[in-house]
Amino acid sequence: MREIRILLVDDETEILNLIRIVLKKEGFTQIFTAMSAAEAIHQCRQHQPHLIVLDVMLPDGEGFDVCREMRQMTNAPILFLTARTTDLDKLTGFSMGGDDYITKPFNPLELAARIKAQLRRLQLVQASSQARPKIHDFGRFCIHEESGQLFVEGKEVSCPAMEFKLLLFLCSHPNRIFSKKQLYEQVWGEESLGDENTVMVHMRRLREKIERDPSHPEWLVTVRGLGYKLVVPQRGLVR
Repeated sequence: MREIRILLVDDETEILNLIRIVLKKEGFTQIFTAMSAAEAIHQCRQHQPHLIVLDVMLPDGEGFDVCREMRQMTNAPILFLTARTTDLDKLTGFSMGGDDYITKPFNPLELAARIKAQLRRLQLVQASSQARPKIHDFGRFCIHEESGQLFVEGKEVSCPAMEFKLLLFLCSHPNRIFSKKQLYEQVWGEESLGDENTVMVHMRRLREKIERDPSHPEWLVTVRGLGYKLVVPQRGLVR
């Protein structure tokens, strides 16, 4: 795990030190820290971390805004770690590009486990892509498994890790209906315990990327009372 770079962003030194100690015991050695929004952006740009743990309440801004800016430069998983616990805060975190949301007080061992799970899923996606490289081409948009890229009308569009994995799963199972519970368990790899809003937020963000009119989707379709499916037009190809 020495090559894995992790960025920790929090304005409390004690929390940064605690997380750093736990992660080092888990074998992570390249750990960078920031205590402000400006420093977090600088560290992200400089070190290009593979994963980011981000607080929401920072002295010079909100982590939600930091996340949105980071998404312009990286697709690395972003885990929010914050004392803000409302459903609205969680939905905001996901809508800004977050991949997980953990509330304080927290168990540092659980945080380490979630970090490892995010990194493991990325490695599994990469390994799977290398074993059977595919390009899912649906005319308007195209998803490359091997490189982890999304192209819309020929232009590459930034797509965070969990959004990419959700779209890839649907592209791999075209014209099949999946409930929000099924999608959460298949893509996030965890039992769904009322996390259906997470799927809805990620689906909305994907529609904003690939649909001509996100309010009237052509590809990522809602089947009322059942769930979602990716509709393949006749021109859609898989290579």
